[in-house]
Amino acid sequence: MPQSHGTRRRPAEEAGTPGSGRGRRSSRKPGTRRAGRVPEPRTAPDRDAAADHRELAPFGPDEPRDPYGEPEAPGDAPEGGGRVRRVLTSNVTITVVAIGALGAALTMVDLGSFVDDATKPPKAASADLSTNDMLAKLTSASDMDKVAADAVAVAKKRAYEEHQRELKRLKEKAKRDAAARAKLKAEQERERLAKSNPSAGQNKAYGKKMNEIKGWGRCWPSLLTLWNHESGWNERAENPSSGAYGIPQALPGSKLASAGADWRTSSPTQIAWGLGYIKARYKDPCGAWAWWQAHNWY
Repeated sequence: MPQSHGTRRRPAEEAGTPGSGRGRRSSRKPGTRRAGRVPEPRTAPDRDAAADHRELAPFGPDEPRDPYGEPEAPGDAPEGGGRVRRVLTSNVTITVVAIGALGAALTMVDLGSFVDDATKPPKAASADLSTNDMLAKLTSASDMDKVAADAVAVAKKRAYEEHQRELKRLKEKAKRDAAARAKLKAEQERERLAKSNPSAGQNKAYGKKMNEIKGWGRCWPSLLTLWNHESGWNERAENPSSGAYGIPQALPGSKLASAGADWRTSSPTQIAWGLGYIKARYKDPCGAWAWWQAHNWY
């Protein structure tokens, strides 16, 4: 039968099987979704060509760079402050300035203060010490107990006896050995020099005043003679055999540190320690000198 002009075949029917008035059924199973179309990948928007040109193109001689890393307009002048700041904060500049400052500081150091001039009396010995200062020295150097004084005395006795044995051995050997005679002479010379002191008079004046403050004025002749024998009133006298040191010949010399940190050069500090030692063991200088006369040590 001829088709009616008023009817048209649907597109689905046109896509169907030949000779069929119906379209082809879908092969999709019930309950499943039709797969969507895969979207095409997006492309990044075009960058500004002028910006790419700025990043990639090297700086020309007429394009100075500002302190923040961005090129300046060709007509702009470079900032002088930024350039100066970069120079001043560079590692090389800081190092040079530090070396210069260190060199200037070293030149200001008085190197002469580290050199001890043996020809001049120590500052502590040359300074004028008042009676109150001497009293303060005696107060700070508290009297030692009898046990400590006895220990010092035992060490002094042992050193004296050892020294006498050594001198006797050298004297006997000097009769046969010229070298031993020279050694004996050198030993005696060292002892003589140890008792020589250019500031002995001032040290004796300190000793006399401090002895009076202690209440031992009547025993001053005994103290004067005692320490004349021991050290010649030399605050730097050192016995080469025993190691006894200072005006009172403390043994060991470091015992003097209990009277003050300046014990090596301060005669008042040494005198204060010596008077404390005498009081603890011999009651006063009269007793110390009587002991020395019988034993040749105190």
